[in-house]
Amino acid sequence: MRTGTAVLWVLTGGLGMGMAMAASGQPAPNTLTAEERAAGWRLLFDGTTTAGWRGFRQTAMPGGWAVVDGVLTRVGKGGDIVTEEEFSDFELSFEWQIAPGGNSGVFFGVSETAKAVWHTAPEYQILDNAGHKDGATPATSTGANYALHPPARNVARPAGQWNQSRIVVRGAHVEHWLNGERIVEYELGSADWKALVAASKFQEHSAYGTVRPGRIALQDHGDRVAFRSIKIRTP
Repeated sequence: MRTGTAVLWVLTGGLGMGMAMAASGQPAPNTLTAEERAAGWRLLFDGTTTAGWRGFRQTAMPGGWAVVDGVLTRVGKGGDIVTEEEFSDFELSFEWQIAPGGNSGVFFGVSETAKAVWHTAPEYQILDNAGHKDGATPATSTGANYALHPPARNVARPAGQWNQSRIVVRGAHVEHWLNGERIVEYELGSADWKALVAASKFQEHSAYGTVRPGRIALQDHGDRVAFRSIKIRTP
């Protein structure tokens, strides 16, 4: 689709919803409450610039990603983007919106010594379950640890609506949350983990799921996707 269409899609769910939330007394997108600040949260996206992010194995932000009315949006071909910082244990919270038929993901434990993000990093799958073929398979549906651990339930909202997600990493323990529900749990390096990886496409990449600290990445899978209220806290 044309970039203009992409911008219109973001405007319908981005700025408008942000104004509605502020009017209702809820925190506006890309802000922290006093309670969140006290609890150690900080923003990874300020709602205005792409500061703190760059292209995977690049020195700058690719042109296919832009801030559109307070939303970090994949508007064209740009490749995956990563945080400038690296993280070990953390809790990551973010809101996302996918286009009809769209596919994307959020990765952690990214190493830039690898040729691709997914060679080292587990993926929190983002998908239009109803409009993409991968939605028919639980292990590749929204919220899954992609291709390895399916979500316990499908609690994803439809394409064009905002979803709220969390990734929790404490030592080897990882949790995926979606719209207030914990839907996936796994242990990096466990017998279960090793068996699943050995039976997957990740078996060819010895560092998969082992990089600590590592970067967080947002995936360009060729579809429109938008992120906001990206925040993190670390021990």
